[in-house]
Amino acid sequence: MSEILRTVRLDVGYEGKAVISGVEIEALRGQTICLIGPNGAGKSTILRTLSGMLAPVEGTVYIKGEDLRTVKISALSRTMAVVLTEKRNMDMTTAYEVAAMGRMPYTGFFGRLEEADHRIIRECMSVVGAAGLAKREYHSLSDGEKQKVMIARALAQEPELMILDEPTSHLDIRHKVEVVGILSRMVKERGMTVILALHDVDLAVKGCQYALLVRDGEIAAQGRPEDIVQENTITDLYQINGASYNALLGCMELHNNNPISAFVSAGAGRGTPVYRALSRMGIGTATGILFENDVDCCIARSMQLKAVVQKPFTPIGEEQIAEAAGLIRQCRYAIDSGFPAGPYCQASLDLLREAKQVFTFRKPEECRGLYGSASVCFVDSIARLQRELEA
Repeated sequence: MSEILRTVRLDVGYEGKAVISGVEIEALRGQTICLIGPNGAGKSTILRTLSGMLAPVEGTVYIKGEDLRTVKISALSRTMAVVLTEKRNMDMTTAYEVAAMGRMPYTGFFGRLEEADHRIIRECMSVVGAAGLAKREYHSLSDGEKQKVMIARALAQEPELMILDEPTSHLDIRHKVEVVGILSRMVKERGMTVILALHDVDLAVKGCQYALLVRDGEIAAQGRPEDIVQENTITDLYQINGASYNALLGCMELHNNNPISAFVSAGAGRGTPVYRALSRMGIGTATGILFENDVDCCIARSMQLKAVVQKPFTPIGEEQIAEAAGLIRQCRYAIDSGFPAGPYCQASLDLLREAKQVFTFRKPEECRGLYGSASVCFVDSIARLQRELEA
């Protein structure tokens, strides 16, 4: 892949004062680069400098090997398209007319659109799923629809490089996924390069080939997301307390540090919704016996639950059985999440005989003799479990 943009010893900021120093980016054709970081970290300042809207405090931005400061506006507008977050006054303008603005670099002095231009505009609106919006007034569109039209306008420039500042801000999850999907397709199908800032860490990590973590006036880390985003990376980046980012699953989990009064027998992901429900209710939770490669173990650790853990693909050990039994005896009740009862999991089921009260997600016919003398309550949903616990 050939280079489309490169920075050399770049410091960015305002009025000669650097906000972020040492920005080193090499953007290749067909690559998506994402800036991740908290509000005010300087992501927008970097993007504005890369697009030529701000002059560098120090250093140089090169576009296709040429110093950005020497590139003519007419040539730059055919190479680069920019989509910013500012609200624009588009009263009395249709969505089609907004998208058509992207052809301005090609229309000459009189700005006349030829049939070839209209064909490109229609194609771009179709690509982003906005063809049905063409005749509607732009100001009447939802935020998600407006964002699609703005991306269509940028695509109509036929750029080699697109720079976007928070293109998914204020959008619901459906439109966020659609916008990121559109950009991913353009990168793959057209060989376009995309540089953008995103707040949605999950989408950013999963949707880009290269990431820069921006914090406290510096690039804290940069590289492939799987190399630089570890368990503590996002919580440190955003200075988050009371929650942990799960790098394996790409999600935030709230800590549950309440005094332990419930033991969840879990596995194969069956325990995760129970953990979260108990956390919402303020009920401290222990769990086990979990294999280290189980998704429930992954989530339990992110939530900082007390977990009894066993090495994967091995019979449960006596030490783990004794630890789990002690926790169950201390708890007010135990919850059987209905995990698959394979040969290695029988010990976890047998442990529930130690409980005073068992809430189970299993069907009655599965449970004959399973819980010994414990009082048993059958539940078929998280909502039902919550009602029983609150009774």
